[in-house]
Amino acid sequence: MTVRVLVVEDEQLAAEAHASYVGRVPGFELAGVTRSAGDAARFLEADRAVDLLLLDMHLPDGHGLGLLQRLRAQGHLVDVIAVTSARDAEVVRHAVAQGVVLYLLKPFGFAAFRAKLEQYATYRDGLDAATPELAQDEVDRLLDPLRASAGVPDLPKGMSPETLTAVSAALRDTGEGLSATEVAATVGASRVTVRRYLEHLADSGVVARRPRYGGGGRPEVEYRWGS
Repeated sequence: MTVRVLVVEDEQLAAEAHASYVGRVPGFELAGVTRSAGDAARFLEADRAVDLLLLDMHLPDGHGLGLLQRLRAQGHLVDVIAVTSARDAEVVRHAVAQGVVLYLLKPFGFAAFRAKLEQYATYRDGLDAATPELAQDEVDRLLDPLRASAGVPDLPKGMSPETLTAVSAALRDTGEGLSATEVAATVGASRVTVRRYLEHLADSGVVARRPRYGGGGRPEVEYRWGS
């Protein structure tokens, strides 16, 4: 089943990037792009088949949570991933209360974006396959993909879950060994930062590391998803 996605984002470049990202993730298709809360509400009124909103919190005609509250009052059960720079704990609390299923903090690259959509797809697949009446353990399994950090270990202090998700997705997506420099180019972070995350993944047994020989200088360390 294809998930139809509406991007709600007021910044033109971000809206174009997110729309492009949606088209690159298998199982998802772009339903449309709106630049304000009012336009999003009108779009959803005309097209009730939208499955997922990628919702910015700061819109020119109101807060994203106001739009979400309005939709819920109208009985619209569309799922929502908050795609925003809003880091305020109170905003996060209200977002969860309004039914936001995942939270993606800007700035991010395609790898982090894809990882969030894949988490959501896993949740939807489980929900679609579920029996009408669920036992407690079945409910827990259904919700696990929304709680997981893309299958990677807990982070030491000072590390970001979003960056860890992006680094992990970059390795998984390529299926090949990559250096810290190559992963950094993919996720849009510095080599030093990315190497910290790669070493953490390697120390946790999630990725394998080995020297990569070639050229006349010191060998690089290559990281590959899977131990």
